[in-house]
Amino acid sequence: MSSGTFVNLPVRDLDRAVEFFTALGFTAGPRPPGGESAQLTLGGTTHLILHTPAAFAAYAGTAVCDPETSREVIVGLGVDRRERVDELVDLAVVAGGQSLGPGQDLGYMYMRGFRDPDGHQWSFLHLPG
Repeated sequence: MSSGTFVNLPVRDLDRAVEFFTALGFTAGPRPPGGESAQLTLGGTTHLILHTPAAFAAYAGTAVCDPETSREVIVGLGVDRRERVDELVDLAVVAGGQSLGPGQDLGYMYMRGFRDPDGHQWSFLHLPG
């Protein structure tokens, strides 16, 4: 049914956002003409499309919410081992993100959250087995 996942987010500074996500190991692709969007590959067929607020609002057909006061989505990404969860959140902090605290072992899953420089909430998680 699905040939890929595309997460679209508004960002205040495209260059800074691309730098942040490439520091986490995401691969930047070619930018479309116009300079209002950027595409990164998170792995396999999962992609992150970053837009200026104006471009995102035009694409979404609605106003952009403020991620400091509202949560439009929480993006969770699975990784292959538990230790990698903490490694990636630590990288996010070094690159300018904010940790949301220590990892949580829920028994069936280990996860840890962070916010990117634009305030969007993310989590890395590991599902053993």
